[in-house]
Amino acid sequence: MTSLYRIGDVCTIVKGKSPSLKTEPGLYPLVVTASFRRTASTYQLEGPAVCVPLISSTGHGDAALHRVHYQEGRFALANLLVALLPKGPNLLCAKYLYHLLMAKKDQLLVPLMLGTANVSLKERDIAGVVVPLPPLDEQRRIVARIEELAAKIEEARGLRREADEEVEQMVLAQARELLRSAQAPATELRGWLSSDREGIQTGPFGAQLSSTDFTDMGVPVLTIGNVQYGGLDTDSLKFVTPAKAGQLERYAIRAGDILFARMGTVGRCCVVPRQADGWLINYHIIRVALDTRRVKPRYLHWILQASEDVALYLGGTIRGATRQGVNSKIVAGIPCRVPPLDVQRRIVAYLDGLRAKVDALKRLQAETAAELDALLPAVLERAFQGEL
Repeated sequence: MTSLYRIGDVCTIVKGKSPSLKTEPGLYPLVVTASFRRTASTYQLEGPAVCVPLISSTGHGDAALHRVHYQEGRFALANLLVALLPKGPNLLCAKYLYHLLMAKKDQLLVPLMLGTANVSLKERDIAGVVVPLPPLDEQRRIVARIEELAAKIEEARGLRREADEEVEQMVLAQARELLRSAQAPATELRGWLSSDREGIQTGPFGAQLSSTDFTDMGVPVLTIGNVQYGGLDTDSLKFVTPAKAGQLERYAIRAGDILFARMGTVGRCCVVPRQADGWLINYHIIRVALDTRRVKPRYLHWILQASEDVALYLGGTIRGATRQGVNSKIVAGIPCRVPPLDVQRRIVAYLDGLRAKVDALKRLQAETAAELDALLPAVLERAFQGEL
């Protein structure tokens, strides 16, 4: 028979003492509001415990709680959370309470979050939350069933990730094989640059383009996060005014240019699409303008991402101990095996067609991945409706 209890009647509520970022690291887990754990040199509590953030997960004046945490053993607790520790072993299973609050946090906890700028929970309000508790054996049965189904969901996610990695490796292997089959001599990239424009151009230095120059609208400025192998990611663009863009005109890109990440994931690249003609780049990107009468941009794009020659060259020339990167001179020296145009077109047509099929498969998998993500909340909902 299920009975109703206030959390304060079945749990001791303890506020965390450790600053999230200033706690000395050590051997003990430090539970923070994020999904990961930091570490601490000393422990405050000993679980099992359910840890509840006291502040909104969004921090923008909205009441939101992305997660609660479950922690066993000795641990430290950040000062933005409270720990709920069962008062006795015969009434409450801490893991049951964790799953219950994860399933019902938007109904039980979020409505209690108050404030304007700093939306937060009060310990006394958490103590007053009423939760349904079946007998302890039933709590444990529900927890076991939830974890069994959660393990199967995670296994499915793992298989999905492995399939994605395998298909990407298959595409790259096919690209490497075709590039080798072209049997063209290795020449430096500088020999394939446009003579009409500055062939290789690094984006403007900070003195020419700083954070104060950015506006809400205007001419887009691309960063390395926008440059992806599959094309430009334009979800998060920065902008400058047309007047500022005029001052930086030499850094404007044109359709068919290659954008090359010179820092971070060095070598990640894409071909500039027509709609990005006239946009700007920042200092972390190198723009390559090709002589398109002799080399197709899409062919060079495949060389840069799949050629073994390029991988060996960049692996031996990337500089920097803490922040690796390349410069324009290094990029100009990239080895390229460029066959006649008709061979380039044939290889590009095949590889682009293969990429299109893979991307279509990934879109389908993304839809089913969303269904997987929705499964666990559905499992939790059924569990606490007595349907598991």
